Amino acid sequence: MIVWRMWSVFCIFVFSGLEDEGFEMLEELAYLYLANNKLTSAPKVLPPSLISADFAANQLTKIYPYTFGYKPKLRSVYLHNNKLTEAGLPDHMFNGSNSLEILTLSSNFLRVVPNNLPPSLYRLHLKSNKLEKIPAGAFDTLSNLRELYLQNNLLSNEGMDNDTFSQLSSLECLDLSNNNLSVVPGGLPRNLVLLHLEKNAIRSIPGDALTAVRNLEYLLLHNNKLRARSIHPASFMGLKKLHTVHMYNNLLERVPRGLPRRAKTLMLLHNQISELGRNDLALLYTLTELNLSYNKLTSPKVHRDAFRKLRDLEKLDLSGNGLHSLPLGLPRSLQVLEIKNNQLNSIPDGALTGMEKLQKIILSDNQLKLNSVYQGAWMELSALTTLDLSGNQLTHIPSDLPESLEYLHLQSNRISAIPESAFEGTPNIKGIFLRFNRLSVDAVDESSFAHLSNLQVLDIGSGNKRDDLEGDEDEEET
Repeated sequence: MIVWRMWSVFCIFVFSGLEDEGFEMLEELAYLYLANNKLTSAPKVLPPSLISADFAANQLTKIYPYTFGYKPKLRSVYLHNNKLTEAGLPDHMFNGSNSLEILTLSSNFLRVVPNNLPPSLYRLHLKSNKLEKIPAGAFDTLSNLRELYLQNNLLSNEGMDNDTFSQLSSLECLDLSNNNLSVVPGGLPRNLVLLHLEKNAIRSIPGDALTAVRNLEYLLLHNNKLRARSIHPASFMGLKKLHTVHMYNNLLERVPRGLPRRAKTLMLLHNQISELGRNDLALLYTLTELNLSYNKLTSPKVHRDAFRKLRDLEKLDLSGNGLHSLPLGLPRSLQVLEIKNNQLNSIPDGALTGMEKLQKIILSDNQLKLNSVYQGAWMELSALTTLDLSGNQLTHIPSDLPESLEYLHLQSNRISAIPESAFEGTPNIKGIFLRFNRLSVDAVDESSFAHLSNLQVLDIGSGNKRDDLEGDEDEEET
């Protein structure tokens, strides 16, 4: 082992002057590390004892038949971040190396998937090349392949066919993100668990493209050009294991029909959804997280029964829409509710009733005043630990804060005084944030904090110079 360590250092620094025969003499060489050098050509011959070779981050343009060929113990080869083209790779690059499991050829200049890849591979990295086409049968012998990374290439639907991936019977992870696909490809293998299709130009999902992929759990389709009407209603039929679907940053004008009924996480943020009908979410019984932030939802277009079936929902994000009123009929199972950056000026009577599991509510950057919230609303939230009302129009600290509260965000409001009784009902509070209000030194009763033994952060800070602020006339009274 000591001899090998000495040879590895020697190879790193003086390889440019070392004859290929020097490696043949190392009959027990198992691990060769020559990454991060300036090699332009790989050694013509490496010993058959080799187990792993790392030539990453060089300037390689040429590999030879006996560089990696006829190495029965070879398990991993790292060739990423080089200058390899298909012309620099021999046709039978891994002949006689039937134990190779990991091959990385990422960040080169390959335009076509290499021929005659060893059937023993279980992980293949080809990302960040210039791949435009996958030849017919290129993957047909790779029955052991579990992970295939093809992201950041130039692949289009025309550069592959419905049999391109069909023989990859062990494939679990396929990454085709950041290519030029316009349609979800067909012929995907049944055992696929994770499918990356984000950052393409996908406009449609055919009815039969995914239905055979019965083990699919994660489907990532964000940053595409999908519209709801271009997603076939049967697209997700039979996908009983599919629990995470990302469709954010598309062109969806409504919640697509036929979404997987056992989905747990559904990301629909940054679309153009303008309406939530009574039955748009009715079949998604198992959802635990739903993100509809930064769409075009308005209060009149959100049906009061839209969430009625989501009895397991734990996290709901409706931020960045045009809501004027907190929606009624929100699931009582919620633990986190975010409706920041809307136009909320009302929390109607009973809107928070029964939410005994709610731990965090974010209502920052709205138009709420003290009289916008029905009396006792916060007190009903017996599990609440974080209340964020920053960036609203409050003139006083709410008087009905729950005993469970730990963090209270009231910065950027119009609060002008902190009375002695302000925090009598919140003995567990750890953080109070009051920057950028209208507080003066004599308006803060220090005794109001005296009994708060758990208080760790009291941020009154800058922005509380009442004399410099205007417009007290429109403040409502307690």
